[in-house]
Amino acid sequence: MKSESGHYKDAGVDINAGYKAVELMKSSIRRTMIPGADCDLGGFGGLFMPDLTSIKTPVLVSGTDGVGTKLKLAFLMDKHDTIGIDCVAMCANDVLCCGAKPLFFLDYVAVGKNVPERVADIVSGVAEGCVQAGCALIGGETAEMPGFYAVDEYDLAGFCVGVVDKDKIFDKNQVRPGNVLLGLPSTGLHSNGFSLARKLFDVENADLRAPLAELNGQSLGESLLAPTRIYVKPMLRLFDAVGVKGVAHITGGGFYENIPRVLPDNCRAYVDASAWQPQPLFALMAQKGGISQTEMFSTFNMGVGMVVVVDKQDADTALDTLRAHGQEAFVLGDIRGGDKGVTL
Repeated sequence: MKSESGHYKDAGVDINAGYKAVELMKSSIRRTMIPGADCDLGGFGGLFMPDLTSIKTPVLVSGTDGVGTKLKLAFLMDKHDTIGIDCVAMCANDVLCCGAKPLFFLDYVAVGKNVPERVADIVSGVAEGCVQAGCALIGGETAEMPGFYAVDEYDLAGFCVGVVDKDKIFDKNQVRPGNVLLGLPSTGLHSNGFSLARKLFDVENADLRAPLAELNGQSLGESLLAPTRIYVKPMLRLFDAVGVKGVAHITGGGFYENIPRVLPDNCRAYVDASAWQPQPLFALMAQKGGISQTEMFSTFNMGVGMVVVVDKQDADTALDTLRAHGQEAFVLGDIRGGDKGVTL
């Protein structure tokens, strides 16, 4: 398809570049197709027909998020094919915390200049995230906004919808003293705390590609840009295996903000900070900034991307189930009586 919008192109918007970007991303989108999805693009809405035959009282669960200033690392590294994984992860992992299975995803990419190959790279990451989450990418939007975004910059956001049987939605009032906290490792910062991380490392002026001994030979850019882990598939297996009491996605606000969201008022989470070894990036940030342990755990995930609450008697089964499906996990701590909150 060719457009004859010459004046619009002179104003900075190339409609034909948009058409090309759509063609380039089609193969990535096809990878995400699951039963119920229609891979035809170009309509005014994404279509999805869910199979609800095994769900007694279906409840739709939705989540939306972006990637934040982690995008600055993608710009600096000129690497755009993984940032979409982060966008899916931030939404799909949130939906998962209600016990829901993600069904479909839509993305929104706003660019200063539509470079079709770069947009296709971004969407390829979104598609990979959808494959990891087992959901379909059924639509999206690419907006070219000259004068609003710099030519080489963009923003990325997404929206995910899942479904859960009403009787299986997690109820924080079922959490009791004596329950066990399980921790699922993160890949690093995931997509939170980057405003502080960028300041600590002065990333605009740093050598992001040089291997660092403090990071076990990994470069700073690689470590910061590591895609957010998507926990959906092993966690859905876990939901079938044991009676999970609650799930907390450790995002902005770290442990102190997110874990209490799954606790009743009379329960307090006790976390054993010696139970795991965070990635060296966290120690390096604390050292460079002179940041206290409390502030680190208030800002970053500290190497734990998700926390699960289970009965003590189910802990071993839960750990075995997660590990059998490729997800490492460990006992992070326990629940005790007291004011709602977190004690390290």
